[in-house]
Amino acid sequence: MFATMMLSKFKHLPLSTRIPILLFLLGLAVFTSLHYLNCKVGGSNDPESRKVVMDYQDKDYYLTLLNEREEQHKQYVASLKKQISELKLELARRTEKISKGAQPVNDVVQVFDDHVNDNDDLNDYLQQQIDKAEVRHGFRIRNEYEIIPFNMFTPQRIYQLEMGLYRHPEEKPTRKDKKDELIEAVEYALELLNSQKAKESKQFTVNDFVEGLYRTERNTGTQYELFFRSGVSGSIHRMEIFRPFGPLLRVNSEVFETSKATINIILPLAGRMEAFRIFMQNFREVGLKHDRRVFLTVVYFGQEHLQEVENTLESIGRETGQRSYYKLIALNEEFSRGKGLEVGAKAWDKGNVLLFFCDVDIWFTLDFLDRCRYSTVAGKKVFYPILFSLYNPSIVYAQESRIPPLEQQLSVKKDTGFWRDFGFGMTCQYLSDFLNIGGFDLDIKGWGGEDVSLYRKYVNSNLIVIRVPVKGLFHMYHEKTCDVTLSEEQYRMCIQSKAVGEASHAQLGMLAFKEEVQAHKASKKH
Repeated sequence: MFATMMLSKFKHLPLSTRIPILLFLLGLAVFTSLHYLNCKVGGSNDPESRKVVMDYQDKDYYLTLLNEREEQHKQYVASLKKQISELKLELARRTEKISKGAQPVNDVVQVFDDHVNDNDDLNDYLQQQIDKAEVRHGFRIRNEYEIIPFNMFTPQRIYQLEMGLYRHPEEKPTRKDKKDELIEAVEYALELLNSQKAKESKQFTVNDFVEGLYRTERNTGTQYELFFRSGVSGSIHRMEIFRPFGPLLRVNSEVFETSKATINIILPLAGRMEAFRIFMQNFREVGLKHDRRVFLTVVYFGQEHLQEVENTLESIGRETGQRSYYKLIALNEEFSRGKGLEVGAKAWDKGNVLLFFCDVDIWFTLDFLDRCRYSTVAGKKVFYPILFSLYNPSIVYAQESRIPPLEQQLSVKKDTGFWRDFGFGMTCQYLSDFLNIGGFDLDIKGWGGEDVSLYRKYVNSNLIVIRVPVKGLFHMYHEKTCDVTLSEEQYRMCIQSKAVGEASHAQLGMLAFKEEVQAHKASKKH
């Protein structure tokens, strides 16, 4: 009964598991046979056995017995080899079916155990994924905007439309997951190609890989077309493979009580009184009137306008009846954003608190404050939102009779601004994580660099960095002046930031070709 149960379970094991087990049994059989022979010949103390042993001294008799044992052993080994050979053939057959999208190996079933009952269900699901994808045939698409373009890659470079933060139309595959994904696809294609060739013929290698194409349909999977050049004939071999997406799996489920988390907004400041007035207008309306779970820490550099800042803070406290909503820290020294944020964060003495590192040019909404709360988890996640940076309103609304009020400018459109994905200054993180990571690099003075340094610390830690564009966080346009005393790297970053923040590509083009546009209008009038 036990043997029957074990045999039944053995049959349902994946092929990759059964082969090592059979090899182990083969070695065990050899060891058992030799051990049995040794014990049979000289391991007994029974008188009759000793007599038999004496008879075994006859050389011919001993050799005959040894030959019989060897023959039995050979037959057993041959039987195991036959089973292993049959399993390998079955594995090769199923691998070939996988390459055609027909049948996966049994190992995959365990991953989707909650969604499929057996191999047939999984086969049907993966087959449906391939059928839904634009792989075997094209689909009717409504317009040119809906087509999903391929990216191209070679052994050295990736050529892509979505350039990301690097802004490079071509780049080395630096991200480990992307590099591993492409290497895996090429190696799998090589296995399939070589399995189709005769063993005596020249096998394909990585050096024969010419280039590949890949694209991802978000609801089905990733399609690869890989091209290899035969070293013998020079012909091109195209291998098309598909990585289907599996069913959705639940990873985690949490409930966040956002009403209990106070946000300490840290604001470093030097001058900029008009911008500070607009910031406090937004803070009063959103933070004090509606949210009512915020605290403001202002770190002011220098003496000029310091009294005006203090008066503004006190006035809002009296008007709202919340006199203890802020703390003002005065530093009579040169402005340093990193120093201001560091001092402001460490000034909190009421336990762990959620920090929001902010600038005076920022406009935030009520939704953003809640998003800051539930996107940040102490000891696990830090939140680095990508804010929407508004263009110069005098350029954006140049064709209108007047510039609209500020609230009407807060619109996420391609002609009003851009996602500031190269900025890392606005962030939500818990004080405990900020202290554990080591805070800011206080050797960095002036504009820029301190935020990138802190961001890199988190990227290189075990914490999860949540990086996402958010609709409720805006960077207000202001004219930027780059200080000539900045380091070469800081000055370059400042100029780049200034260049991209003025207007869209099309709007700048209209300014550059303004004379041509006016000349064309004049010719039409004539």
